[in-house]
Amino acid sequence: MNAMYHAYQTQEDMIGPLRFAARNMVPMVDLFTGDRSFGTVAREVRAALEIFGHSGISHQRPAFGITSVQLGNREVPIIEEVALSLPFGDLLHFRKDSDRVQPRVLIAAPMSGHFATLLRNTVEVLLQDHDVFITDWHNARDVPLSAGRFGFDDYVAYIMSFLHEMGPGSHVVAVCQPAVAVLAATALMAEADDPATPRTMSLMGGPIDTRCSPSKVNVLAKTRDIAWFEKNLISTVPQRYAGAGRKVYPGFVQLASFVSMNLDRHIGAHLRQFRAIVTEDEVSEAAHRKFYDEYQAVMDLPAEFYLETVERVFQHHDLPMGTLAWRGQTVKPKAIGKTFLFTVEGERDDICPPGQSVAALDLCSGLNATRKRNYLQLGVGHYGIFSGSRWAREIYPQLREIIALNN
Repeated sequence: MNAMYHAYQTQEDMIGPLRFAARNMVPMVDLFTGDRSFGTVAREVRAALEIFGHSGISHQRPAFGITSVQLGNREVPIIEEVALSLPFGDLLHFRKDSDRVQPRVLIAAPMSGHFATLLRNTVEVLLQDHDVFITDWHNARDVPLSAGRFGFDDYVAYIMSFLHEMGPGSHVVAVCQPAVAVLAATALMAEADDPATPRTMSLMGGPIDTRCSPSKVNVLAKTRDIAWFEKNLISTVPQRYAGAGRKVYPGFVQLASFVSMNLDRHIGAHLRQFRAIVTEDEVSEAAHRKFYDEYQAVMDLPAEFYLETVERVFQHHDLPMGTLAWRGQTVKPKAIGKTFLFTVEGERDDICPPGQSVAALDLCSGLNATRKRNYLQLGVGHYGIFSGSRWAREIYPQLREIIALNN
């Protein structure tokens, strides 16, 4: 499949200038939108140009754009700082320009097809009461081959390194995919009596045991062997990029799979965007563009991380089966005896359905029942667990309380 990335890049090189031209034609068409004779037609042409012009995929991480937070009755500036930089990702700190001491929280973002900025609202909400850090993963196509490989075990090692950098007394929140790696890291640190073992561990919509209420993604992972995934989904980064020659699971392939899962929903969204532009509904138009600018910003995954995750998490179920090993050492969830465990699930989650995250409570048998809790949020899908009004109003207050009681 080495030709797949080259074919995609060739197509982008051809279509990119056309999208650029479409975006630049919009101001000219705007001159006719107020004309009585041509206004309606002009707005329809403008809508078509806008949608086509913004239909491309970006491979650059969008900005978090969080500049301040309200602390009490004053607005405090936020300064983004890289606390620790490693080849495949940074520990990004949203430092407040304030002397107030707040609980330190690490957000473990998925290393999937999207950048950590997909968790922007997660960060914004947590910043109200916490000193927030996040795993800011790098696009694998920008990481030189000299940096070596990056597999599942390396992700676990990065989590431990980030927690060590933050210091004892920190808390960790894993969103979706990294729930397994974060649980593994916490178990390994607990067994070693590591002082940086997190005080609380929150697993939100994570694939702890994908045998429970399997989703379409889970079923697909079981229908093919790992050799099929490697042959059909792994490609090589072209020469023009810093990571030239690196084997990756391309972000554009991941995005295509996400879109195909809910194709009707995305078609409907673009049809509504067309109508919003024609009717000059600027609020709806801006909301659509904001979402898709973020959604279409994709990153490539190191091939070894992707394949090992598919095999160990979705095919062999190593963690719930008790066979998960980190660099030869068996991971023992029952070793966790002090960390408070909080699992969160969404009633309508079609990526990690209810039952998959809560499985962690039984695995962590060393914890007293008073030190673990599950919460099922009604009426939300996967993204509603960590973003949006339900997250802010209903889930976050519980998370805040758990962190405060265990800080």
